[in-house]
Amino acid sequence: MSPEPERSPQPERDPVPLGQQEPERSMPWVPMAIGAALLALVIGGVILLSRSGEQAATGQAHPYGANLRFTDLKVSASENFVGGNVTYLDGVLTNAGDRTVNAVSVELTFRNTLNEVVQKETLRVMALSQSGPYPDLIDLRSAPIAPGKSRTVRLTLDHISADWNRVAPDIKVTNVSFQ
Repeated sequence: MSPEPERSPQPERDPVPLGQQEPERSMPWVPMAIGAALLALVIGGVILLSRSGEQAATGQAHPYGANLRFTDLKVSASENFVGGNVTYLDGVLTNAGDRTVNAVSVELTFRNTLNEVVQKETLRVMALSQSGPYPDLIDLRSAPIAPGKSRTVRLTLDHISADWNRVAPDIKVTNVSFQ
C-alpha cells in the first residue's frame, strides 16, 4: 500500500452555537474601490495625453475644416488580394488655414438617386506618395500639410453600397490634429 499523503493541519474553529450564523468575512471593499478609481484615472490620463491635440470625432464638423479644401477628386477601384473590391477616393487636400495639419479624419456621406443617405463612413486621410512604381500611403504625421500647402491624399473604402448614385460623396472634416 502506498502511504497516504500528509494533509496540512486545518486550523480549529470555534463551534458556532446552534441557531446562530457563522460571522461573515468581509472583503476589503474600500481599498479595492480606491484602487479601481486610481486605475481608471491613470487610463484616462494616458488616453488624453496620447491624443496630442486631436479633438474627438463627434460627427460634428471641426471648426478648422473650413480651411481644408478637397479638390480634383477621382474615384477608382481595384481587387484586393482576397478577391474583394477596394474603392479609392484620391484628390488634393489644401490647407488654407494658419496651422500645420498632421492628421485629418472625414465623414463621407454616400447618397442614392433619390438623394437619400445610403452609407456614411468615417475615415482617416492618408497622404499619397508616388516615389516608386506603386503609390504608397503615408500617415499625415509623417507628411504634415503646412499652411498654404497642398498634398495628394487618398481615402480607402472596403465597401460602398450598391445603391450609391456614383456622385462624389459629401465630405465633412470631423477631426483635425495640429503639429
